Amino acid sequence: MQALSAAELDRALEAAVRDPALVGAAEALLANDLPAAESILRPHLHADPFDVAAIRMLAEVAGRIGRYADAEKLLRRALELAPDFTAARANLATALYRQNRPAEALDALAALLDQEPDNAGGQNLKAAALSRVGAYEEAIALYAEVLARHPDQPKVWMSHGHVLKTVGRTADGIAAYRRALALAPTLGEAWWSLANLKTVKLGPDDVEAMTRALATSGLATADRLHLHFALGKALEDAGETEASFAHYAEGNRIRHAQVAYDPDETSRHVARAEALFTSAFFAARAAEGCPAPDPIFVLGMPRAGSTLVEQILASHPEVEGTMELPDLPLLARRVAGKDEADWAERIAALTADERRALGEEYLERTRVHRREGRPFFIDKMPNNWAHVGLIHLILPDAKIVDARRHPLDCCFSNFKQHYARGQGFSYSLSDMGRYYADYVRLMAHVDHVLPGRVHRVVHERLLDDPEGEVRRLLAALGLDFHPACLAFHENRRAVRTASSEQVRRPLNREGQDQWRPFERWLDPLKEELGPVLDTYPDAP
Repeated sequence: MQALSAAELDRALEAAVRDPALVGAAEALLANDLPAAESILRPHLHADPFDVAAIRMLAEVAGRIGRYADAEKLLRRALELAPDFTAARANLATALYRQNRPAEALDALAALLDQEPDNAGGQNLKAAALSRVGAYEEAIALYAEVLARHPDQPKVWMSHGHVLKTVGRTADGIAAYRRALALAPTLGEAWWSLANLKTVKLGPDDVEAMTRALATSGLATADRLHLHFALGKALEDAGETEASFAHYAEGNRIRHAQVAYDPDETSRHVARAEALFTSAFFAARAAEGCPAPDPIFVLGMPRAGSTLVEQILASHPEVEGTMELPDLPLLARRVAGKDEADWAERIAALTADERRALGEEYLERTRVHRREGRPFFIDKMPNNWAHVGLIHLILPDAKIVDARRHPLDCCFSNFKQHYARGQGFSYSLSDMGRYYADYVRLMAHVDHVLPGRVHRVVHERLLDDPEGEVRRLLAALGLDFHPACLAFHENRRAVRTASSEQVRRPLNREGQDQWRPFERWLDPLKEELGPVLDTYPDAP
């Protein structure tokens, strides 16, 4: 949520003679003392439920602790009472964006920018939302417009760089990242954004600059962890393996302490899925769900080659590539409810009509990303492997592709990667080994109860026999072979993932065996992988 500005606090202070308590809440928010702010605001609103400033402040408390749905309800109430309350409308757009509802955020921003067309914060959020729905050129133009008026904003330059990189304007993206760093040399995310291009190598001057940045007094934790990941990549490229691993390990240590990931919960989810999704369970629900064949789910572990598979398929004239869509996990969480322990019962209780409605809702939610009018589209959210059973129940004619890569290559690649959100398993070698093993276990179960339902692309086989594997992939999806799929690197489509630059190059083996120089530190990963490592690419 947007923080209260100094000007807004000044206005609150001016109102002190009318309501000193509200000023105290504003000061508590500025100090990020959320319990104090809430303890003031709740009784205040009980006494005066129509105070829109207080409603907005309480929404900000909810937003800062990640309760965006609660924030949205409060902000909509504030706008019912005061339709011209632009600060609340800006917060509403942010709450919608944070809930992965960029199209609705754009609607809220349209109303805001009608009232305040030069609102730089609103324009910046609009550019981010445009990017999220795939309107990249519009986003680029809007970022350029904002930066023409506010050229001293390093984070806006960085966001501009993200979109430029996404559409393949790599040199322009690098220039934008460098501009951000010229303005803010300790901005860790900008350094990581350069390192995360994968095909760009940071040189000795960059290593020196990042080392100086790390030594800065009072450096924010977010900058520190991004700098460690970026230094890990730069030093790996320079062949300084021990120093590289030390930085990767420290970046992961910091991030691991921030995320609430429970590996036992993933294992319990897999066990529940194995118990629920039997051959008889699916047979009793055959020919139900939404019959649309449009989606192609490309799933598996992150950093397993799923972006490459997507790029190959999106080069086919009948298939549109989109991005890692959040919609299926959101639907799955809604079905599961607040208690994961009830998940199996809630899935089993879904009626035929409810399953069809969920499939139709998924198609409607994802429609905003389909811009080319092609009959099929790709959802490349890798974590959808955990929801394969639900996919089959609600979209029985959708295609499912499992992208699989050698466990050590895949997991070490994840360990080197800092994700903007999600992937909490990736910041610990042991957590990652368990997660990979759980993924293999569930997919093996699906292979057993739904033979042939999932087509698997093993990355190393694709490297060995590109044409044969591509032909087999297309045949499994019911698509005719098209030579453009072998020239995938010539496809100029936008790519939002960390592999964006890699899939714009011909197939190569540069990513293979990158774990080997670091093997002496990987025992925790190997121990958790166990027999999965020994039997790859087959399941134990």
